[in-house]
Amino acid sequence: MMRSVLRGMLRHEEYDVVGEARNGLAAVDMVGRLKPDIVCMDVLMPEKNGIEALAEIKAAQPNVEVIMVTGSSDPETVQESIQNGASGFIIKPFNAARVLDTLAKASSRILQKKP
Repeated sequence: MMRSVLRGMLRHEEYDVVGEARNGLAAVDMVGRLKPDIVCMDVLMPEKNGIEALAEIKAAQPNVEVIMVTGSSDPETVQESIQNGASGFIIKPFNAARVLDTLAKASSRILQKKP
């Protein structure tokens, strides 16, 4: 349901949703195949949690911006995510303005990296 809400927020914006994964294993595979610029990933996912998937994604594609989605912004989760390469956080329940602001910042960092 959260993927659907997030997709709905992005529908009329400048972002193209190129894929959705139901679990961490599928997310790592999908990012490897589709090579998106930005990934929004839940911290809590079945089969492989978001932080484990984040670490794998960043190891394979260090330039991808990974934004973690979480219902809990506890310091341990935030610190572990940052240590593994997270670019930002979106706290549930979603606030459209905050989601779009977080994605705009990630887009800006991508543009700065490109020659």
